[in-house]
Amino acid sequence: MSLPELAAVSFAHPWVLVLLGVPVLLLAWAWQHRGWGVAMPFDHHVHRPRPLLGAVLRGFEMVPALLLAAAIVALAGPQVLRRPTEQRVLSNIQICFDVSGSMTVEDRYGMARQAVERFVSRREGDAFGLTLFGSYQIRWTPLTRDLTAVRAALPFADPDSQPGHMGGTMIGAALRFCMANMEREALDGDKLIVLVSDGVSADLGVGLEEGDVGSELADAGIVLYHVHVGTGDVPEEMRAITRQTGGESFVATDRRGLDRIFDHIDRMQPARFAPGGTVPMDWFTPMAVAALAALGLHVVGLLGMRHTPW
Repeated sequence: MSLPELAAVSFAHPWVLVLLGVPVLLLAWAWQHRGWGVAMPFDHHVHRPRPLLGAVLRGFEMVPALLLAAAIVALAGPQVLRRPTEQRVLSNIQICFDVSGSMTVEDRYGMARQAVERFVSRREGDAFGLTLFGSYQIRWTPLTRDLTAVRAALPFADPDSQPGHMGGTMIGAALRFCMANMEREALDGDKLIVLVSDGVSADLGVGLEEGDVGSELADAGIVLYHVHVGTGDVPEEMRAITRQTGGESFVATDRRGLDRIFDHIDRMQPARFAPGGTVPMDWFTPMAVAALAALGLHVVGLLGMRHTPW
């Protein structure tokens, strides 16, 4: 570990370090200690000075205090700041799913549902929401990173299970509904709306101009992708809206076409990464190594390098 990293060492429980006074006192006592035990006759004789051996013996007597110091430092919770790492930038994606009656033709709903499920499964780490619309809008699933919740909600989008008043196609109102939800729920990250529909909007061009909807989405920083399921071209008003937001419109007539479209959207909006902030991480390894070394020296001392108890 470099010196800058050592300077960043902190402790989760710094008050525990007060207990280091105990091993310090033990070290001072061991250094001044000259042995203990029962006095024998030869203890009163004059012996040849052996300062080196005495220092070695006192050193081995100090090892238990070092072991205690390592344990106290470990209990204090040493931590170091981890260097910034790359973190995925969150993408907030709302699936705006058409559940009008025409989606039952040629199993358009079934094909679109499977393509959306595969698309969601590939975007682990992003937040997804699900909005169903016909003549009205239903905020079925709010933005969530729990992709299981979105996948489990898609079966309930079956047009055959919708009430009669959902039979129309009001794309303009649905987009504004999704935009309002996105502004409330998506506090950071990219914002995308993937519109899945097979029809022409009944409200665009009649009191609700496509230019207004597109500019509102663009001002909110939302990119719109439109997947037109079924035969025919993408309605021109939808092309205009997607162009204003920086998105694109696609036509899919079969299952493979839908898969290719969602693969293309996935490539157009790849996962982005940005430097993440530093976070404290436990730093027990040096303390564990020091404790094991002290324990090993203590065992060696017990095998002979210590004052005898007589």
